[in-house]
Amino acid sequence: MKKTLLLLLLTAGFLTASAQNVPLVNGWKFKTGDSTQWAAPAYNDQGWQPISILHSWESQGHEKYDGFGWYRLHVIIPSALKDKAFFKDSIRFEMGYGDDGYDVYLNGKLIGRNNNGDIKTGLYGRCKIVIGANNPAILWDKENVISVRVFDSGGDGGIYGEKDRFKISMVDVMDNAYFNTDGDFIYGDKNSLSKSIKIATGSNYNYKGKLDFKVTDPETNAVIYQKTNDADFSAGRPFTYTFNIAELAQKSYLITYTFTDEKSGGKLARTEGTPYILTPYMSAKAKINGPDVYGARPGNAFLYKIPATGVKPLSYKADNLPAGLTLDPATGIITGSVAQKGDYPVLISVHNRLGTTSRKFTIKIGDVIGLTPALGWNSWNAFGLSVNDAKVRVAAKTIADKLSAHGWAYVNIDDGWEAPQRAATGEIVANEKFPDMKALSDYVHSLGLKFGIYSSPGPRTCGGYLGSYQHEEQDAKTYGDWGIDYLKYDWCSYGEIAPSQPSLDDYKKPYQVMRAALNKVNRDIMFSFCQYGMGDSWNWAGEVGGNSWRTTGDINDSWGSMSGIGFHQQAEAPHARPGHFNDPDMLVVGKVGWGDAQHDTKLTPDEQYTHISLWSLLASPLLIGCDLGHLDRFTLNLLTNDEVIAINQDDLGKEAVQVLKKDGYLVYVKELQDGGKAVGIFNVSDKYQTITINWSELGITGTKVRDVWRQKYLITDNKAFKTSVPSHGVVLVRVSK
Repeated sequence: MKKTLLLLLLTAGFLTASAQNVPLVNGWKFKTGDSTQWAAPAYNDQGWQPISILHSWESQGHEKYDGFGWYRLHVIIPSALKDKAFFKDSIRFEMGYGDDGYDVYLNGKLIGRNNNGDIKTGLYGRCKIVIGANNPAILWDKENVISVRVFDSGGDGGIYGEKDRFKISMVDVMDNAYFNTDGDFIYGDKNSLSKSIKIATGSNYNYKGKLDFKVTDPETNAVIYQKTNDADFSAGRPFTYTFNIAELAQKSYLITYTFTDEKSGGKLARTEGTPYILTPYMSAKAKINGPDVYGARPGNAFLYKIPATGVKPLSYKADNLPAGLTLDPATGIITGSVAQKGDYPVLISVHNRLGTTSRKFTIKIGDVIGLTPALGWNSWNAFGLSVNDAKVRVAAKTIADKLSAHGWAYVNIDDGWEAPQRAATGEIVANEKFPDMKALSDYVHSLGLKFGIYSSPGPRTCGGYLGSYQHEEQDAKTYGDWGIDYLKYDWCSYGEIAPSQPSLDDYKKPYQVMRAALNKVNRDIMFSFCQYGMGDSWNWAGEVGGNSWRTTGDINDSWGSMSGIGFHQQAEAPHARPGHFNDPDMLVVGKVGWGDAQHDTKLTPDEQYTHISLWSLLASPLLIGCDLGHLDRFTLNLLTNDEVIAINQDDLGKEAVQVLKKDGYLVYVKELQDGGKAVGIFNVSDKYQTITINWSELGITGTKVRDVWRQKYLITDNKAFKTSVPSHGVVLVRVSK
């Protein structure tokens, strides 16, 4: 997350309008710097750089630029837009997101501002301005100049977003109506799905019309079901529609809901993809999951829960545990401490009524911890600043009950836990939402899980809470006393401390200071750098003592954000290794919300498979960002596929590299400890593709191919692999000799 304050501007070529809106996608121009003259409609911007508003300015020639930037666009606003509208009094300007904040001018007059972004949603300044249709700034049927002034303090900067976020339209009768599709799908026999959705409003208008329900197969574009129903709703009286779709294939179908209001003719539409389960049911036999290695420092507290599945009860055994460690045979939790450095080979066994399984496991006592990427949960993408003790306990219990058997271990509090002031002696204390941080830590540890916390090297966090500036050693000691196992350290207001143009040493300094403080604490605390990749952090963060480091700005639950981050990690890949991993930010599957209200992620089911597959190939920390108190079956399927997780947790610690980039698809290959390769084939186009991969192009000679999501071997030949991949979807295989 990043501290927000921002401002914007616009200019470009003329645009044509539909009856409903004027698109604002093409024709933008851009200039770095800051001048009030750039808002003037008569200003000559012909020499400015043409720029795409689908991407941040960093990706368009301004990679390390932080500061002010202006966007300008020339556009004709036709009076037909107003004449054909049902409501004619207000007009709306939408221009994606302003990162970090923005001022919007129309023909030189300020019409909107957001200097703080929206920290609760993680979206830095939704650029959406509504003004009266009689506002003198509007020149109907003439050339208008939109100017947006943006300020960026780090990470991604500018105005950017999906195409449909850039348009001018009249405020409409349907603006106050909405679909609520966040109810869970219910899975029935023969791959059937049922669900209830609602159409609701908060306005005084009484809606009456037709609801069209349509199911389309995106692979063939065939409509497989369609029905039209009468529908009416008003404030406090939503319309509920329940459907059942039978005998679906194991793929995602597109559902379209369209409501048409009789009186106004206005339409409200919503689409969503149907979820589909690929992860097979877990075997009833005992099975040991997780990596083959675990690292700890000599003399420090040791805590490891053996991840194992199978019908319960399970009993655990560990032969050759090093001196100082003990295993609880009923829970599989290993505790204690080991005094001497060294590699300790252990044989772990898990038993249930169907038999016993064993596995070799190495405990490495030395200077490096976090030998494989962290697996856990972080509160931010679900709850933002509304996190509290109760929500964290629910997350911990859910991980213990449903996820820890697959290796998930960390329960991390993000921003929002700090009291307004320190104790009289200078110690950081928790606010009223966390009445006893030590007791919460003890509860998490009692489940065999790890406990994480958040701070900033600046005087304040991103959310305006107390940071660690000039209290680093005190805070590190407090974290040790509380039993903290993971620290996320967020740059935030340290930008006010560092020089305006930081050097490489300036970027390193706050993390070196806290690293030194943590080294004085007799506790293994994973250190996660959160500074958005500034100063090319991947080149130095491992040497400075980071177990992981952000390589990018904040993620949100959109295809543009997730894919834009995930598919641009090539330069960082060589720096991943055991104990030190690139971090392209947390997961956005399940129900997210960055505050008090959660919603289903806006990623489609296929995009969520891509998200988990790509982050696993990238050897990224996997930090769940959803509300674990409402963990639906599809999300649980994404998070409990042990063969996918094994790719992420592979002992070799290598990150996948992009080996093919062709029209509409990408191929990534990750080297594995056993000599095999994990291969991800990603369809980044907007339609289904049948893709053929020649193994020689990937440098692969193996012919044993296993679909890891479906956990089954595939029939293929020695030379090529042919597969059908959905739009924005993935096929993830493991290839061995």
